[in-house]
Amino acid sequence: MIQQPQYTPTTSKYNFPPLALEDTSTLPQRFIELSLRTIKNIHTRAATFQPPQTLTQEENETQENITQLLQHGQTTLQLKTIPLQPKPDQTPVIAIDVSSIRLGETDTGVLLALRAAAVWKQRGSAYHYLRFGPFPIHITDQNQHDILSLFHEHNASAQRNSLLHQLTTAPDLNQTQTRITALLEKWLQTQIATQAQRSLILLDGNLTTGTNDPPNALTRLLETARNNHNTILAMTKTTRLRLNGHNITELMHGNSKPCLLQLDGYQTASAYSHIRLLGAIYVAKLNHSPYTFRLDIDADAPADQAVEAVEHLIGNDLITDGYPETLRLAHIYSTFTANEVIGIQRFLSQAYGIKIVQRPNIRHLLFGPYGTRHES
Repeated sequence: MIQQPQYTPTTSKYNFPPLALEDTSTLPQRFIELSLRTIKNIHTRAATFQPPQTLTQEENETQENITQLLQHGQTTLQLKTIPLQPKPDQTPVIAIDVSSIRLGETDTGVLLALRAAAVWKQRGSAYHYLRFGPFPIHITDQNQHDILSLFHEHNASAQRNSLLHQLTTAPDLNQTQTRITALLEKWLQTQIATQAQRSLILLDGNLTTGTNDPPNALTRLLETARNNHNTILAMTKTTRLRLNGHNITELMHGNSKPCLLQLDGYQTASAYSHIRLLGAIYVAKLNHSPYTFRLDIDADAPADQAVEAVEHLIGNDLITDGYPETLRLAHIYSTFTANEVIGIQRFLSQAYGIKIVQRPNIRHLLFGPYGTRHES
């Protein structure tokens, strides 16, 4: 279950090469060693762990920063859409997604599993994918600094001091899960942005700097992509972003054809002063389906180049229900199913002698049918 993924070489016509380069394989190998070391520590302590009550997926979708677009003195929105015309060519489309799930708890920490996936396609070819993981990890107060330091070693030296400064105080174990997932995702995104040339790179989320991202990591990712003539597009499945009180994805219900709604030029108000928007915000309707999504495109890319990138996307990737197939597959290949969670738990139990115990539901014991609140 825990082994180096097997890389399948592709033909030389792809701008996006197979991820069998030394910079890409270094971190997974270190990650495998870290996973084995932390799990073995459970065995030496003869600890037990408690599986979660429900096998819910804890995806790496950091909570969207609370941001509003304001338009003062205007009761009727005057919005101009940009029509899209598919431009099929040989532009590669690459999608990246990372997820983590909480397997259970021990007396000293929490058991997690992480997995990353990259999916890419070029017009006229099949879809290719590469998965990293799953990596089961036991996080405790004693080893969380070592785990996070593994990722910091692969960041630029300009970031290292500020990153290590964040580790001077031990974060909550739940925050460590969120942070390690975000760091794994940023590492994979940066590796692909470095290796790919003249490609479209799709991310799940938005282009804002939040509390879960290392300082300047997103800025460095966008710069790396631009230097290699790549364009980064980030799609958000659900958004709380509002324009004059309206959810932005509800502003194009009257449009039946593929189009973009550009939201630049409206005053932006954020609930947190430290949040920065590094992407130009659009509402994207990518095909004739009624579904629309928030789409962030590198703010430093010219507006015509951003629109052209979306036209290359719909011309080179399959769009189902308004969503790119590469990004959908990346989500599927990174997400843990209930059967996979049970399999990982059984493997840990058999290989390392971990005893599985059932957590008593205190709310149900105390309140019976009235103890309805979910407990993770």
